[in-house]
Amino acid sequence: MHTTTTTTKTKKLRGLLYSKELEFLCEVHNGLSAKIAEEAGFEGLWGSGLALSAAMGVRDNNEASWTQVLEVLEFINDATLVPLLFDGDTGYGNFNNVRRLVRKLEQRGIAGVCIEDKLFPKTNSFIGGDRQPLADVEEFKGKIKAGKDTQQDPDFCIVARVEALIAGWGMGEALKRAEAYHEAGSDAILIHSRLSRPDQVLEFKREWGDRCPVVIVPTQYYSTPTEVFRQAGFSVVIWANHLLRSCLSAMQQTARQLKMEQALVNVEDRIAPVVEVFRLQGADELEEAEKRYLPGRGETTKAVILAASRGKELGSLTEDRPKALIPISGRPLLYQMVDGLNQIGIKEITVVRGYKKEMIVASNVRYVDNDEYETTQEVFSLFKGIQGLIGRTIVTYGDILYKKYIPMNLLESEADFCIAVDVGWQESRNRGRYADFVSCDQPYKKVEFNQAVALQAMGSDLPDSSIHGEWMGLVKLSPNGLSYLQEMLADMAGTEELKRLRMADLFNKLRQRGKQIQVIYMRGHWLDVDDLKDLSDASGFRETPQ
Repeated sequence: MHTTTTTTKTKKLRGLLYSKELEFLCEVHNGLSAKIAEEAGFEGLWGSGLALSAAMGVRDNNEASWTQVLEVLEFINDATLVPLLFDGDTGYGNFNNVRRLVRKLEQRGIAGVCIEDKLFPKTNSFIGGDRQPLADVEEFKGKIKAGKDTQQDPDFCIVARVEALIAGWGMGEALKRAEAYHEAGSDAILIHSRLSRPDQVLEFKREWGDRCPVVIVPTQYYSTPTEVFRQAGFSVVIWANHLLRSCLSAMQQTARQLKMEQALVNVEDRIAPVVEVFRLQGADELEEAEKRYLPGRGETTKAVILAASRGKELGSLTEDRPKALIPISGRPLLYQMVDGLNQIGIKEITVVRGYKKEMIVASNVRYVDNDEYETTQEVFSLFKGIQGLIGRTIVTYGDILYKKYIPMNLLESEADFCIAVDVGWQESRNRGRYADFVSCDQPYKKVEFNQAVALQAMGSDLPDSSIHGEWMGLVKLSPNGLSYLQEMLADMAGTEELKRLRMADLFNKLRQRGKQIQVIYMRGHWLDVDDLKDLSDASGFRETPQ
């Protein structure tokens, strides 16, 4: 987690308020949204009262106590390095409540607070009639003075939010109140308007001039070009509730689909992967800490991608690039595979290159070269790729697409050798394409989940009557399975047999040696990119439910 001093953040917020350029704050409502906004490049955050209360499932009417809100603010502050300006509503009471609020905000590293001149408990600015009651000017000035006298950090900022335009009191009242609050010591004025055009805030800024920074919240007049605000000389624009509202839309869509389909398969690939949640939570830092402080926590999962072949079936498309770099929906197939493995938490990836090897330059990947790719088969590439590896490993062909639940299912197996098999094998047979068909000790049973199935034989020439599926090009090796395979292939090093061996031959040889190979049956959700028809199908693979 981030750590920094309060002073650093308060200086940053003050710098934004007094910047010569137009600056921007983004609404956040918890630590996760705060990290997302910070990663997007925002240099300051807005702790929206509406968003914070909505995230708790309550109304924006001070239904959440200020101490409950304070808990959330602390998580936001801990998660980020950029300053947070907190929407403190009316200050949660009179001057004494404001004093305590400022003390507690400073203790938690919050850079500033914005308070508005309404009555406590507050009413949301966009709910209610045209004319709403406002706080007494002198009483509100007292709140500002109390807050400024209480703060320990001279850079802590108090922004006075003028609600006269929202409440229907007119421009004259807005200017009078702004002047009074400025005189009381506020560091900036936030002027609010409910109109769909920026006319009121622009008029206010012309009349106000540059007496102190002016902050605006263009939620209602959102169609106004930002350049208008820049030319008018505003200090800060707040995007006030848009992260909250965007996640609402996404969650509503997902909830409806889950209710309707009663399944995850068509949802999983269009939402953020769990590994992205882990990344935002700082899981990598914890993993490194565990290695330092908790020895023996186990090895991370590895992956080996066999991508040495040219792919002559694709003709001229692979004359000047390897098959693994064929673009699918604009992104090379291999790089999509690396992304997919990363999304399920596999970061240590080895790619076995061969044809046009210098073109394969994916980042954060280890490379091993099979310079004999023209005269060897897949097992020789596998032999090259697994040398030196330790721990649980996924091995995959470099020319397949698959839903990420497939390798995840393999990783849950405790078997030394576990392969993914598609029960829909007939299309490959009908098209006359090469495929690794499998015969198992029992057929696929639709009603039986997690069948304990073992491989009996694999080959391209099995009789139809014995075929139970098609190997999908994915195998999981346990640490013991990997070690056994390394020793087995090392014993064959330098032989012609190793160079000729295909993966089906390897599995059959393992069976002959008494090794059990677990089969996990699948139905679709993968694609072997072998020819032009496959390439056409691949363009819609991720988006189209299989």
